[in-house]
Amino acid sequence: MTAALVLYRASGDPVSTAFRPGALGESDPFAALREIAWQGIGGMSAGRLRFEGALEIARFPHQETLVVVQGELLVETEGAAPLVLKPDSGVVIATGAAVRISATQPTLAVFCAADCPQPVQPGVFPLVAEADFKPSLNALPKEILLGDAPQCRSDNVVDESSIGCKIGTWDSTPYHRIVRAHPVNEFMHILDGGVRFAQTDGSVVTVEKGDALFVPKGEAVGWESSERVAKFYVVQTVPAEGGK
Repeated sequence: MTAALVLYRASGDPVSTAFRPGALGESDPFAALREIAWQGIGGMSAGRLRFEGALEIARFPHQETLVVVQGELLVETEGAAPLVLKPDSGVVIATGAAVRISATQPTLAVFCAADCPQPVQPGVFPLVAEADFKPSLNALPKEILLGDAPQCRSDNVVDESSIGCKIGTWDSTPYHRIVRAHPVNEFMHILDGGVRFAQTDGSVVTVEKGDALFVPKGEAVGWESSERVAKFYVVQTVPAEGGK
């Protein structure tokens, strides 16, 4: 299995990732619309979905991050301004949220979802590229770097400690690191720049602005960027057991 699973390419080029139709449970509102690329323990999954129409959801059944890559989604919740999601914008919907989701045109979104029975952060949270960046507290270990240490910043919109999950926007100056086991499950949607992910077989997966991918925990990948990279991310620390 390719370590870095490409979910979408903004260029329109096909991806080699295998998708399968499926639901994320009996009450999944997008059950008939999903294309799943990966599923693992803790109910974490990643893939894409195609949607047109409207859904009234009284209680969202899990935590889900949606990033629009084609078309437009409208997400409405009581007491808040409607969120209009166009390409390169997204939303995090917590378990239990009451939402109305609609699209007046065929819309494609990439997703990352996880079981979260009792969220400590209920609600609906927009993801935006112009985030409130702060210096990242966890510096990369010197022993994995192949060059200068980068300057990284992040904005955690959701820190769902009940399932070890953080979601937000991140950016970094260029850097290069060795191929190593990825320490977390991670969904990424590239907002700016490009990254080359080296793999143990010598192949390289390259992603650019507008692309989306998922790297399961334990899969060995490197990182090389030659310009500023910004991304939406979902990271979750779970035991490294295989997904598919």
